[in-house]
Amino acid sequence: MPENLDHTMKFDSFKEEQLPVNEVIKRVYEALEERGYEPVNQIVGYILSGDPTYITSHNDARKLIRQLERDDLLTVVLKAYIESEAIGK
Repeated sequence: MPENLDHTMKFDSFKEEQLPVNEVIKRVYEALEERGYEPVNQIVGYILSGDPTYITSHNDARKLIRQLERDDLLTVVLKAYIESEAIGK
């Protein structure tokens, strides 16, 4: 029991570790593939609509992708594409 009840105690809530965007994409892609979906189509559907039902809940894929902002997800995907095309030329 605290001795001095006149002071406010600090509570640090549990924060879940956030995975890098590329790891989230990889895990979501794999989960969709394992369930027989076309991963690219499903992820595009999610990015365009914001509807999480495009992403399976298998292996917590839906939970993972919802931790990201859709515009951040799109930015990472576009940058990776541009970089891969510039290197490939």
